[in-house]
Amino acid sequence: MRSEDRSAPTWRGPTLRQSLREYGRGVAGGLLFSLPLLYTMEFWHEGATAEPLRLLVGIAGAFVLLLGYNRHAGLHCDARPSEVLIDSVEEFGLGLVLAAGLLWLLGCIDGDTRLPELVGKVVIEGLAVAIGVSVGTAQLGGGDDEGDDDDARKSDEQQADEARHARQQRPRWLLGQLTLATCGAVLIASNIAPTDEVAEVARSVSPVQLLGLTGATLLIGALVLYASDFRGASEHVRHRGRVDVLFGTVATYLVSIGASAALLWFFGRFDGCGPAYCLAQTIVLGLPAAIGASAGRLLLQPQQQG
Repeated sequence: MRSEDRSAPTWRGPTLRQSLREYGRGVAGGLLFSLPLLYTMEFWHEGATAEPLRLLVGIAGAFVLLLGYNRHAGLHCDARPSEVLIDSVEEFGLGLVLAAGLLWLLGCIDGDTRLPELVGKVVIEGLAVAIGVSVGTAQLGGGDDEGDDDDARKSDEQQADEARHARQQRPRWLLGQLTLATCGAVLIASNIAPTDEVAEVARSVSPVQLLGLTGATLLIGALVLYASDFRGASEHVRHRGRVDVLFGTVATYLVSIGASAALLWFFGRFDGCGPAYCLAQTIVLGLPAAIGASAGRLLLQPQQQG
């Protein structure tokens, strides 16, 4: 897993103790962010009936998201592509192992389960668990207090210089911020996307209500990003004027809508539906996705850089 000394100029492999702590944080994060999914019947059903092509697309999408998160927030600032790739593979594998173990303990799979059904359930559950593993490993750490002995011997001035250097290297560019927004949107919306409630709400609301929901979603996203004084808001979100506020709010909302549509398609909620009904489902799911995306831009940053 990743080195805890992310602000160091050169990367050193973690010690055994660090690796055990990191794996422990990964397991905790995977369970924290995905446990509701493991207890959701709709997920079991989707896993039992998922098409191979849809599973492959889901695997590719989740792995790209892991790569993006590890590149922009999960590793030290000068991480090499090979380090990002190794961390992503480990987190993906740990997510699948965790999902398989818990599904077996819950009685959802056993020795009599057909292989396609077993693979489908483990993969669908494992995708969300893997993202939780990645976020948990990066975000649940104890900070500098758990660092190497060399870190403990550093003077306050040296640590302050390194913190300033790390802040300068932090990803402020658009792609990095939108990657974190996508992670936040997926973590929240994936708990809701496969449920029947989204389809029921989309079927019952009127166009006026959908328009109002869109406006409310944009407003809530703007409040989270620019008016709630969340941790990291002043450092990670530009708000020098109305243009920055408008651009940031709309960009985050579009990420949320894209993540919502992708999740709904992955779980088969668009199958046999017309464009208007698909759009309605996407807007309904867009509200929790936007909250997750807005919070993700602030809270999923590198921990010691916050």
